[in-house]
Amino acid sequence: MREEIREMASKTKRASFRLANLSTEKKNVFLRRLADRLEERETAIIEANRRDLEGAKASGMKASLLDRLELNPKRIKGMAEGLRQVAELPDPVGEVVEGTRRPNGLLITKVRVPFGIIAVIYEARPNVTIDSIGLGIKSGNALILRGSSSALHSNRFLVQEAHQVLRECELPEEAISLLDYGTHEEVTYLLSLREFVDVAIPRGGFELIQAVVENARVPVIETGVGNCHVYVDDRADLEKAQRIVINAKTQRPSVCNACETLLVHREIASRFLPSMVRALQDKGVEVRGCSQTLAIVPGLREATEEDWYAEYLDLIIAVRVVNSLEEAITHINTYGSKHSESIVTEDYTHARKFVEEVDAAAVYVNASTRFTDGGEFGMGAEIGISTQKLHARGPMGLRELTTYKFVVYGNGQIRE
Repeated sequence: MREEIREMASKTKRASFRLANLSTEKKNVFLRRLADRLEERETAIIEANRRDLEGAKASGMKASLLDRLELNPKRIKGMAEGLRQVAELPDPVGEVVEGTRRPNGLLITKVRVPFGIIAVIYEARPNVTIDSIGLGIKSGNALILRGSSSALHSNRFLVQEAHQVLRECELPEEAISLLDYGTHEEVTYLLSLREFVDVAIPRGGFELIQAVVENARVPVIETGVGNCHVYVDDRADLEKAQRIVINAKTQRPSVCNACETLLVHREIASRFLPSMVRALQDKGVEVRGCSQTLAIVPGLREATEEDWYAEYLDLIIAVRVVNSLEEAITHINTYGSKHSESIVTEDYTHARKFVEEVDAAAVYVNASTRFTDGGEFGMGAEIGISTQKLHARGPMGLRELTTYKFVVYGNGQIRE
């Protein structure tokens, strides 16, 4: 098995050299043709996905994860549109980031280049397959994809279609490889192949991300879990706040940018929480509250210390009453996952303090956390949302999938 993985990685590496120098036009033709093919093959994609859904249901997968696994006409159209949007974006490869002329006449330029091979390790979200392919090819990177077994039929079919389009465009099939066999030990072996794999990007829950971070010998860009907060300030427009909280929690609860904890300033808690809790419950949300929340809205389940750390990915929310803006910021920086955090306030000074002091990849003022997304940020798609600080942070689009090299132009200079 290891020899097969090594041979696959070697072929992908060779393909990456060709991709690195591919013209923007050829990359865009591939993306647009793949987008068309997804729409043409909608029925077959849904059939492959149905096999995965049936298996997942039989294994007892919970509803929120089934939602992440499902592909339907709307989502397939969204995947296709994402590819077209990426095709319209500027190609970062070859961009001169900066340049300086030294006193000795040397022209030193910093130029964007692809990583080479990106290994994407992800869970039951087959749309990640297409997002990764679109961004990877446009940024000149070859890909080794490893999805979860629960999405095996979907991922195989999508990669099969991508291979067909690569052949039609006279591009190497090996530019996109799918590791669809083996155990966790084989994945760990893949992540040890430093001579082939340039960077690994894990997308999934805490356990998957930690396993990759702890076992990889190649560089890892960590895409963190999403324990996201909405803080309703004492200077908030409460009607606006309620709309934001409902959207952040219920619009799609199974994703990493959904709100998991609601923080409410004590000065407005008694006016805000009764109607807020009712609105959440009307949407099927289980509300867990601190002791002050329970005193205002009796009958709720009491939140525990574990709830403040939880990424539910489900219709559950924890609610805490805080005494000040400072306490809200402290809570977020203590329990949050550095993903997406929002304040609802009409006070500019409070908003500035929140933005400056909250440590997260995306910080919002008077908006839902659900916008932390490559498509919503104008990137066409994303390969993940990085919660670390090197080398990228937040939604990772085309530019975040490049590094740079120095290109130096001289005229016979030698160093004395």
